[in-house]
Amino acid sequence: MSSASAETITCWYPPAWKTKTEKAEEIVAALSDKSGLNIVPRIARNYPEILRAFSTTEPNIVYVGSFVQAIIKARGLGTALVQNVNGREFYSGVLVYPKGEDPEDILRTYPSEIAFARGASSGESSALAATGGKALIATPNHGATCAAVKAGKAKAGVVKNWWWDSRKDDFPMLAMYRMPGISIEKNPDNVLTVSNAISASEAEKIKDAAIASKEVFGAKEMVPFDQSLLQFSLELMVKGRLDPLTYSW
Repeated sequence: MSSASAETITCWYPPAWKTKTEKAEEIVAALSDKSGLNIVPRIARNYPEILRAFSTTEPNIVYVGSFVQAIIKARGLGTALVQNVNGREFYSGVLVYPKGEDPEDILRTYPSEIAFARGASSGESSALAATGGKALIATPNHGATCAAVKAGKAKAGVVKNWWWDSRKDDFPMLAMYRMPGISIEKNPDNVLTVSNAISASEAEKIKDAAIASKEVFGAKEMVPFDQSLLQFSLELMVKGRLDPLTYSW
């Protein structure tokens, strides 16, 4: 990795962080202060913007979940450093379907009519893995997935388990089913990764700064990240016939 010591490092956040700009700034302020590096926050307009940045020679960081992290790992664009441990650091995709119906029959009979959030391990990857790549109904988020099932535009949908736990009361007409081999909490969330343009010494400073800044991350602990923990997310992509090397939103 090359040196970026004299440059500004951009710390990227997912598009959904547009409602959490203050938190994004607090995290970057703590990382800058504790690492001695010049780090600035930037909330992505879309996920491809993050991947394009990581493909350049400019120094970048990203704080994001397993789908983008798996693509970064597969393409060799960076190194995951630390993870936020908060009791929900791993997640899965679960099937939501109309109460009274048979979820296994839906998956078997109507695989193309399964809805999912695009670009999410708990949505697209899990839905495609469960249907052999046949699920077709892409949505912008888990709420839209459930709305599609509620409206009869999809036979069922795949959403993040933790999201469903907190929002299931909004959809009393739907039930949840854990898909064998798919609905396993092994997709890592909230991982901080550096691009290849950041030197090893600077990456170490950023890692140490993050570990020392658990409060601003809202974490019980910030722990060093084991790269092998992305394997399950990559395996879901393979099962679903998604190629992380060529995937595009």
